[in-house]
Amino acid sequence: MALHRRTLLTGAAAIALAPDAVAQQEKPSDQDKPPGRERSPDQEKPLDQKPLDQKPLDQKPLGHDAPPSTAPGAALEVMRLWPGRPPGGGGPDPEGPRFDESREGVVTGVAEPCLLVMRPARSTGSAMVIAGGGGYRRIDLGHEAVPVGRWLNGMGVTAFALVYRLPGEGWAAGADAPIQDALRAVRLVRARARRYGYEPNRVGVMGFSAGGHLMGAASTRFASPLYRPVDEDDAVSARPDVSALIYPVITLKPPFDRTSSRRVLVGESPTRVATEAYSVETRVPPETPPTFLAQAADDPIAVVDNSLLMFAALRAVEVPVEMHLFERGGHGFNLGVPGSPAAAWPGLFATWARRRGFIRA
Repeated sequence: MALHRRTLLTGAAAIALAPDAVAQQEKPSDQDKPPGRERSPDQEKPLDQKPLDQKPLDQKPLGHDAPPSTAPGAALEVMRLWPGRPPGGGGPDPEGPRFDESREGVVTGVAEPCLLVMRPARSTGSAMVIAGGGGYRRIDLGHEAVPVGRWLNGMGVTAFALVYRLPGEGWAAGADAPIQDALRAVRLVRARARRYGYEPNRVGVMGFSAGGHLMGAASTRFASPLYRPVDEDDAVSARPDVSALIYPVITLKPPFDRTSSRRVLVGESPTRVATEAYSVETRVPPETPPTFLAQAADDPIAVVDNSLLMFAALRAVEVPVEMHLFERGGHGFNLGVPGSPAAAWPGLFATWARRRGFIRA
């Protein structure tokens, strides 16, 4: 089963835009279609292309509860998000596996949303919740969340890959299901700060493609009562301290609505109300955390206008924001092809995060 990685366009120049230099173009998307279970459709692509009763966290899941042993997430510590069934119920058979993961790290069939923990050799006091993309039809752990988590580990950041509910898999909460999971994840990670050795006021989020849409929603809707509290951890703030959105899907509005994310979240013929409600740029409060944006101008899936819209919305309410647009890179470049313009974003993010005091040497 060969996982189709996204075609990355190598190119020449990178355009760095600071908060007061607004650039042009951008679009949201999700990765190419990797092989997965039959029940999950293609990832993001242009339409015209066609309780705490948790088991001890230092104990790895075995047997029925374990991810496939050959998959990227197989050896990672698992933290359950919810003490019982997630809000609203529904979803895949709870008696089956926690989730299905291919050898390439493509996740579908999420019956129990969770966090996969990646600890650094030496913590420098910060934590990051990471959401891979996949058009809300699947989650890319192998190409995005896990390698990015390991990269963050190298800077002393404790990383948590979020395995979130996919709306098309029968969850009663529908499009709110993954956002509920993201908010709960931030609360749990903050509540576990002492256990894992980082500071509770240095918890960030990072998302790629559809995962960028999800973490954009988590960064702007952290005060929304999307579910009833289930335990004492829900009294903890869900507001991230920083937010990094990499080639994100932001808007579901025309003419930038040709994404799998839009189709999954609001349908083929959505109402204006639904489209507005799930477009991240339409509800950006002044309390939104400082945000880092990175995208390629030639992104054919999540067009560059997505980042431009988010940049403008953040700037309008005076939220600190840094944006970097690269001439070439396409979609789904992850940490970037060495030598390509988009490969500059990890270093730019690290510099930005250090300047803000999120990452410390």
